[in-house]
Amino acid sequence: MLSLRAVNQYYGNQHTLWNVDLELQPGECTCVMGLQGMGKTTLVNCITGHLPVASGSMTWQDGGSAPYDLMPLSAQSRSAIGIGYVPQDLLSQTPEPFAGPGIGYVPQDRRIFSQLSVEENLHIALAAGGNPGGAVKGEIYDFFPELYARRQHKAAMLSEDDQYQLALARALVVRPRLLILDEPSRGSGQHFVHKLGDLLVRLNRDIGLTVLLAEQHLPFIRRVADRFCLLHRGRNVAQGRVIQLDEPLLAQWMTPDPAR
Repeated sequence: MLSLRAVNQYYGNQHTLWNVDLELQPGECTCVMGLQGMGKTTLVNCITGHLPVASGSMTWQDGGSAPYDLMPLSAQSRSAIGIGYVPQDLLSQTPEPFAGPGIGYVPQDRRIFSQLSVEENLHIALAAGGNPGGAVKGEIYDFFPELYARRQHKAAMLSEDDQYQLALARALVVRPRLLILDEPSRGSGQHFVHKLGDLLVRLNRDIGLTVLLAEQHLPFIRRVADRFCLLHRGRNVAQGRVIQLDEPLLAQWMTPDPAR
């Protein structure tokens, strides 16, 4: 679905990503993990087009029109996603074409419209995704019943947790092929993190939505992710199945450096 090869990025003269490779498979949840400041958000911003890439390649293999309507996929539909379509070079295009049916993105700061209602936020997301005047389908509110009860409320009136749910609903309302979440567990309580984990498992394993997380909370990673890509100072130092995240690996790369 998405393939990154030897991606390099700079902030001014500072080399921040060093030859990063990443392969996202359709229907899997992959976590870019690492301690704070190791390049997770930088990599996500490169994928979403919010930061320039100095060198390397990012190739997107689309699957045509959305293969799901927030309903479970058959095994045949799962295997068909991303097959038989011409790969596209993301680095040769602006991110806008992928904001609708391609990539849904929830950044750390949520980027919701605080003075607009829940419903208005969702309609703006639909319009940005190429469906102006489109209706908000009931399946969205099935995932977020708290938002349905507050759909006429301004986003600023929502709790922090509900604001995150709104940001997630905005990303899902356009039926993306790939959902990207940057530090979804950061700043949230245990109850909401558990609830969010339930939702991601449902979206990924029951519906077949491909998910990419930038995350460092290990219990959350182990619960929701299939694969990991571990960054250390902008370098991809390990990757594989989440079950391979053993104690020696974590001790080497996920222990805070007292000197930092």
